[in-house]
Amino acid sequence: MGQQKYKIYINGKPVFLTIPAGVNELGYKPGKTVYVAPYLGKKMLLKQYLDLLEKNRDVEAVVLYSNDLTGLWNDFKACFKVLEAAGGYVRNADNQILVFYRRGSWDMPKGKIDPGETPEQASLREVREETGLVHLTLGTFLAHTYHTYREKGHAILKDTWWYDMHTTDREVVPQTEEDIEEIRWVEPRAWLAGEPVVYNNIRDVIEAGLQTSRTV
Repeated sequence: MGQQKYKIYINGKPVFLTIPAGVNELGYKPGKTVYVAPYLGKKMLLKQYLDLLEKNRDVEAVVLYSNDLTGLWNDFKACFKVLEAAGGYVRNADNQILVFYRRGSWDMPKGKIDPGETPEQASLREVREETGLVHLTLGTFLAHTYHTYREKGHAILKDTWWYDMHTTDREVVPQTEEDIEEIRWVEPRAWLAGEPVVYNNIRDVIEAGLQTSRTV
């Protein structure tokens, strides 16, 4: 079965692209701050919703649905310059995960995929560069996350490939030139319960990691 849903964060708010049968599963009902609508192939509609999300902080979510989800996804991507990145959900021997603080929020190691690299290679390289970890074992693919931002006047859609990783190392060395201020090992459930300031896509990766650990 093909992809059934895409979730993209714009200004921290989710945009869901799905098939008609997926709307009820998401649980969103149309209202003043929630928009649920069919996509009939008109790209102008996409641009209107993108403009709304960028300008109106009160919007909670947007759900667009179509029988042709591939066409909807391709039209959505066409509104952006797509940048591919890769990152790691890094666990130690105590099943703690690695997080770090930079630019006002908690994050996990990730970065742009260089020309000629696979996502797996890029994820390992980025983790090593940003954390100083040496001994890393690449595990399963966890999830894609998508978020948008503006850079030099261009609208960017970042598609990040996330992988489960394990390390026997304990010492970490934050890459200060990447503005990493603090780095630590945390127990993921307890840490999230403390309501840290963390990007929503990072929350989603942690939830995917926890779900995977429950099923293996």
